[in-house]
Amino acid sequence: MARKPEETAAPRRPATALGSRRLLARVRAKLATGAVALPDIVALIAAELVAEVCSAYTMRGGELLELRATHGLDPAAIGRTRLRIGEGIVGLAAATGTTLNLADAQNHPAFAYRPETREEPFASMLAVPVRRGGQTLGVLAVQNRNPRHYTEDEVETVETVAMLLSETLVAEAVAAGLQGFSGTLPRQFDAAILAPGLVLGPVVLTQSGRTPRRLVGDDPEAERKRLETALASMRRELDALIDATLPDGDAPRDILDATRDIAAGEGWLRRIDEAIRTGLSAEAAVHRVAADMRDRMRRVADPYLRERLADLEDLAERLLVALEGRPAPPAEAAGAILVARRLGPAQLLEWHTRGIAAVAIEEGSPGGHAAILARALGLPALGAMRDLAEAASQGDEAVLDAENGTLILRPDPSVRHAFLGALEARAARAAGRVRLRDAPSLTRDGTGFRLMLNAGLTLELDQLAETGAEGIGLFRTEIAMLARGAIADAEEQTRLYRAVLDAAGPAPVHFRTLDLGSDKLLADAAAPPEENPAMGWRSLRVGLDRPAILRRQLRALLAAAAGRPLSVMFPMVATLAEFRQARALLDAEAARAETPPASLRIGTMLEIPALLWDLPALLAEADFVSIGSNDLLQFVFAADRGTATLADRYDFLSPPMLAILEKVAAAAANTTCALSLCGEAAGRPLDAAVLVALGITTLSMSATSVLAVKETLRALDLGAFRPFLETLRRTGTKQGSFRDPISAWAREHGVPT
Repeated sequence: MARKPEETAAPRRPATALGSRRLLARVRAKLATGAVALPDIVALIAAELVAEVCSAYTMRGGELLELRATHGLDPAAIGRTRLRIGEGIVGLAAATGTTLNLADAQNHPAFAYRPETREEPFASMLAVPVRRGGQTLGVLAVQNRNPRHYTEDEVETVETVAMLLSETLVAEAVAAGLQGFSGTLPRQFDAAILAPGLVLGPVVLTQSGRTPRRLVGDDPEAERKRLETALASMRRELDALIDATLPDGDAPRDILDATRDIAAGEGWLRRIDEAIRTGLSAEAAVHRVAADMRDRMRRVADPYLRERLADLEDLAERLLVALEGRPAPPAEAAGAILVARRLGPAQLLEWHTRGIAAVAIEEGSPGGHAAILARALGLPALGAMRDLAEAASQGDEAVLDAENGTLILRPDPSVRHAFLGALEARAARAAGRVRLRDAPSLTRDGTGFRLMLNAGLTLELDQLAETGAEGIGLFRTEIAMLARGAIADAEEQTRLYRAVLDAAGPAPVHFRTLDLGSDKLLADAAAPPEENPAMGWRSLRVGLDRPAILRRQLRALLAAAAGRPLSVMFPMVATLAEFRQARALLDAEAARAETPPASLRIGTMLEIPALLWDLPALLAEADFVSIGSNDLLQFVFAADRGTATLADRYDFLSPPMLAILEKVAAAAANTTCALSLCGEAAGRPLDAAVLVALGITTLSMSATSVLAVKETLRALDLGAFRPFLETLRRTGTKQGSFRDPISAWAREHGVPT
């Protein structure tokens, strides 16, 4: 209801820096006694802010907020007043995790009246969520009769008290064995599957994410000096890193120079200083400012600005290490699930050497480079899980189910038991598949097929023998470059390709030239800004426009082969003219090679639909064609595979895709051009069955998929399946995909998928 200021005005003074420090010291003293003492805390806040009301609501059962202490409302409402998450101003603050500062709360659309509180006289409200680990533990609410907005100092004071209170509430809940608080309550995330697998293990974080050990500073001037010392230390480290490792004019140096500029930026440092002035310690101020900026940046779509967020997170972590002397990440993380907001290739490789068993990337997508590398390394992986990194704590147990696309933090005993049973069943099935390694690659009715590996690192080559794969159908030459952060010189590339050929022995290896651009960017390969890089300047387009890079790689491939067979294919070919241009470069380099390869086979990826109109001529000129299922799917449906919301919208087993595949298979059948398919579809047993039925019998996939696909294809009777598939395609489907009826047919005929 409306209030007249002259009727409701009350004398007040805004919180000052001195008052804030005094309040924080008193709150800290209360909390240090070992009891939460909420009635005392709300009374202290009300007194310092000259507020007529201060109330504390805490979570009850994970779904309700209960009034637990109040100064100014009717005490009889304590324990009786409850609000659902999202209900009322208090519930809205809890649901959104944001502070609400309202001059006229009762006329806000979310306001929920509770008569037992007798809060009718109070117009203004400040509602501050008490959060820890990404979950809301409760809400502190301040109210006054006078309609007004609370000052920035007052807001910061209550937010700081909330931060202090969060740790104590969690400790109280754990001691009491209660559920409903962050750190104890299970939390499930629906996710995009990046790489298949099941893992149960402890969480390790790429950054600590912990609340600082020391939250309150008694002497702001001393805290400023500590901050200045830490900043100087951090800047010296950055300077040493730049000067010792990178020459002037090097592009990676420019990136680190930009990071150094951010470290010296006045904006975020001024905000840290302001937080120290309110009574926070230097480390608590850094933690708070970084968290605030992270929340703001999450709402920014611009990729450049989001990259600056990554820079800020790194700098904040460096500052916290300088301030607290936190130890480096553990050298071993055997069996752990790595949780990260974003993850680069070098980081993932580093953690892989420490023994992680799986990876969960908050902003990861199935088409991203981290996902490709995880599949190459055989690491189960999930992505697209908002707020995961904030919700997880170091050492939390987690269930990562990259078969069904879910991650469960802190699973309860029944979930844990069920998951352990699933792991045992999966292990037994995998053990049964080992016998298939040396079994003939024949369908149940005798049709032959070839299963090959997708690889990009030499450490993957042992999987040839482990899986019984017949060769490497796709060697992604850019993976090693992405891992090192730069395109290697010709000599280093030659050593890499020679090692691959040595490890493969007589098995064929198909080298794909550098596929850079889109989601795979190098610091030393500057690209123009693009609104849609997946369809921009990437892959062969870069190679043809920068022939020196492509020629360097081709020379290295030829030198590595030196008398052995060599197969090279070009990615992202859109026209026959582009293929001819790339082939001419390779032929020219081969003519100059000191020791030519024993044989040279030149092929192309078929990923861009435009190439279908050049198909007859292409098949006549290419030695082999490999269908790239990932890019072909996204270009057919104009759906970026790196966009999590579109990841499952269009299916590979759909009428348009099957029509294209059948057309290509039929055209290739009457030529000497070998046809294969590589990509995610090849590694899915059900999709592989359809591909073989359509006549595409050479499939290349990650090592983790080979034996599962072989098991399916050996159980498949093509004589029975092909008529069913033809009838299904002729009669059509209402869902836009044939996956469900094909899956039902497989179950009925005992074909494992």
